[in-house]
Amino acid sequence: MNVYTSKTMGEVIKDNAYAGRGIVVGKTADGSKAAIAYFIMGRSENSRNRVFREEGEDVVIYPFDESKVEDPSLIIYSPLRVIDNKVIVTNGDQTDTIYDFVKENKSFSDALKTREFEPDRPNWTPRISAMLTLDNDDFSYEMSILKSADEEGSACARYTYSYPAINGIGHFIHTYEHDGNPLPTFKGEPRRITVPDSIEEFMYDIWDNLNEQNKISIYVRYIDLKTGKVNSKLINKNK
Repeated sequence: MNVYTSKTMGEVIKDNAYAGRGIVVGKTADGSKAAIAYFIMGRSENSRNRVFREEGEDVVIYPFDESKVEDPSLIIYSPLRVIDNKVIVTNGDQTDTIYDFVKENKSFSDALKTREFEPDRPNWTPRISAMLTLDNDDFSYEMSILKSADEEGSACARYTYSYPAINGIGHFIHTYEHDGNPLPTFKGEPRRITVPDSIEEFMYDIWDNLNEQNKISIYVRYIDLKTGKVNSKLINKNK
């Protein structure tokens, strides 16, 4: 297989019953926009009891039904925050850690050296993160995964990837390879995917191919690289 071959998001996820939480960053085919997508899935009632809300430039996850919240620590967080020319997106409260480090002129990777995978034995859910940096009508981006180095959760393995923005190309990282007990951790490098010019096409290619029973919410943002104008869309299964 050609290592430079790219698939659509739909092709990558359509047969995966449980990818968990996923981050996509890339550049539209016409080269005019940065694209970001974040989705969440859930198997338990606690995990499924969530909705996305936009608050200014940021996105926050809230419980859909507050009376059903069992453990808010791992399900309620800000998956997307903006600071200066950077957009941070993660699957946990490490969003705030990265934000605080950037505010002090420290790096994405330095921030994540202070964090590790989630303490949810036996899954040891990985922390996945990305940061897009806008500069001179273009951008670059970094992605990271923090995952357990063994079955006992005794140590954390940290992987960071840096990418230039290439027209029509993006990268996709998610928490779990597929469904299972315990859930198998994502393996290998972020998947190389295609990014269309249309935000609706991109969003529905992901949403329509996520497992119907387990999908919860998706948020997509396109940023015009010349004007900085933001176009965003979200879908919450809970309404």
